[in-house]
Amino acid sequence: MTVPDLSPLTLSLRVALLSTVLAAVTGIALARFMGRREFPGKSAAEALILLPLVLPPTVVGFGLIMLFGVNGPIGRLLEDWFGIRIVFTWVGAVIASFIVSLPLMYQSVQAAFEKVDPRWENVARTMGVSEWRIFRKVTFPLAWPGILAGLVLSFARGLGEFGATLMIAGFIPGETVTIPLAIYFSYEAGRTGEAMFWVVLITLLGLAAITWLNGWRRKTSRRRGRE
Repeated sequence: MTVPDLSPLTLSLRVALLSTVLAAVTGIALARFMGRREFPGKSAAEALILLPLVLPPTVVGFGLIMLFGVNGPIGRLLEDWFGIRIVFTWVGAVIASFIVSLPLMYQSVQAAFEKVDPRWENVARTMGVSEWRIFRKVTFPLAWPGILAGLVLSFARGLGEFGATLMIAGFIPGETVTIPLAIYFSYEAGRTGEAMFWVVLITLLGLAAITWLNGWRRKTSRRRGRE
């Protein structure tokens, strides 16, 4: 079997990495804010963050088209003011992967922050340390295992995103074709060998990510047990 064009691999890695960075920054900020604040509508706001977990990806993609399409409020603003188009570009794939992976990142970080003993933060406050420094030097290091788990899960989710990506980015060879899209359209075109190549590759990538995370967790647990 000849090796197919590898552009879906490079694009998938780029999309997954960028969407993971966006999900990490947004997820950490949201988890920190939601964990420290009580306000009317907090439950509804949290439900909105987690909604992509239960919605079909095509529904997420449809919503993104309504927002970022040429007639959508954000899409029209970006195109009129900056000449930027999101629909049918690889940037659209990044946004789709970001939206579907954000709930995983948020849940992982939220759980990690809840496990941090607040007494350590309070000790730092009694010493006059600023909240930002407490977060960087105390909270973040203690929550790092959970944050790392969220990063790996978000990356794997972004790598495997299909439905929402197809809706907003479309199928443009060499420009918006990620591995899941390559699998689907290769099989539809009767190129079963090519589809199998991508299936095996993305399966190995997912297994490698999860295996590494589990191994790192066990190693960290043993080290903490010895300490």
